[in-house]
Amino acid sequence: MTVNLTKGQGISLQKSDGGTLTSVRMGLGWQAAKRRGLFGSRTREIDLDASAVLFADKQPVDVVFFRHLVSDDGSVRHTGDNLVGGVGQGGDDESILVDLQRVPVHIDQIVFTVNSFTGQTFQEVQNAFCRLVDESNGQELARYTLDGGGAYTAQIMAKVHRAGAGWKMTALGAPANGRTFQDLMPAILPHL
Repeated sequence: MTVNLTKGQGISLQKSDGGTLTSVRMGLGWQAAKRRGLFGSRTREIDLDASAVLFADKQPVDVVFFRHLVSDDGSVRHTGDNLVGGVGQGGDDESILVDLQRVPVHIDQIVFTVNSFTGQTFQEVQNAFCRLVDESNGQELARYTLDGGGAYTAQIMAKVHRAGAGWKMTALGAPANGRTFQDLMPAILPHL
């Protein structure tokens, strides 16, 4: 059963049978919003990029994004860059896989971001979402809709963080501006 998260809401990443999740996928999907023009409606391609920043004690230690597809320790992997969105027709356009059992013990938070590499604002994006999927069985655990269509070019989507012996996901949904994850670092830090 999927939990639809609201901004700031968190969920435990324990399986319903009491077991622990071992591998999750953070999926990102989007479509370009249709715009009415002189010659009818049209869309403009939008390149959103998903990134995962790995933190140890509030310090960034690694990042996974379209130019660095696998974390240095191999526990986090980006499946590749999608330049236009909408390919999955409601499915994931970009995905980041996290092997929770392989994440080194000093990594305590993984923050997922999305940014418009081509510089369009979220006013030009529709049907955008991020979701967390149990990779062992394909079950969607949580979904966060990136709505609001604001005049910003990025969003701090969610974080997966250690909670006792397990992991927890918190939807952040914080708007920001920047074309790359580096631009977003000042906006990420208050959420750690």
